[in-house]
Amino acid sequence: MTSAAVRVHGLWKRFGQQVAVAGIDLELPAGKFIGLVGPNGAGKTTTLSMVTGLLRPDQGSVEVVGHDVWRDPAEVKARIGVLPEGLRLFERLSGRELLGYTGRLRGLPGAEVDKRATQLLDVLDLAGAQHKLVVDYSTGMRKKIGLAAALLHNPEVLFLDEPFEGVDPVSAQTIRGVLERFTASGATVVFSSHVMELVESLCDWVAVMAAGRIRAHGPLAEVRGEAPSLQQAFLELVGAHGRDAGTDLDWLGGGTR
Repeated sequence: MTSAAVRVHGLWKRFGQQVAVAGIDLELPAGKFIGLVGPNGAGKTTTLSMVTGLLRPDQGSVEVVGHDVWRDPAEVKARIGVLPEGLRLFERLSGRELLGYTGRLRGLPGAEVDKRATQLLDVLDLAGAQHKLVVDYSTGMRKKIGLAAALLHNPEVLFLDEPFEGVDPVSAQTIRGVLERFTASGATVVFSSHVMELVESLCDWVAVMAAGRIRAHGPLAEVRGEAPSLQQAFLELVGAHGRDAGTDLDWLGGGTR
């Protein structure tokens, strides 16, 4: 693996008159647990979609483990796993059937697919629901089976867009344990979130994004600086520190109309 898992240069994306990503440059180190953080609408999902080859940029280039995402898409897709926002699954398959289908699409031998699927279903606490149709899975179960599908081929880099959104604490702890084991093996995880406490507890490297631009990036301690928490540093970086949400809401509360 190269020293940088992902290299982004001059990346732009516009939707009509709206600029979603404004010429970002970024290098994400290999073998790290990396958080891409920012408020809603910052451009995180658009950036991850371009980095993983799901959305073509207007300008710029992306390399993942040394391969250009748009000139060499097959090589890139063989080396990455993706759990996108708004995950769509083959809902009329069972969890085990979904993993079997995914593994065979990846070109893995059938016996190896079955072995890995059994292990993932067990570790992610889905063994009891493996023959249940995905359409009947809860939000947490859907996130876990999506993560299993993304991990099945043992990718070098795993991209996750809001992987803990809508997930109950038990499922979140299970997902967290699997991701920590994955990065401990030397692989790279890149995940987006707007929950700073989660990022601070999981990540050792972070990039802060706002209004389509990277405001800060580097090791977590470096980005946090002298602030007591990543949350405080984040608010300063995105220009939201000290904003009074109640200034124009003096009528709210107190039982008056």
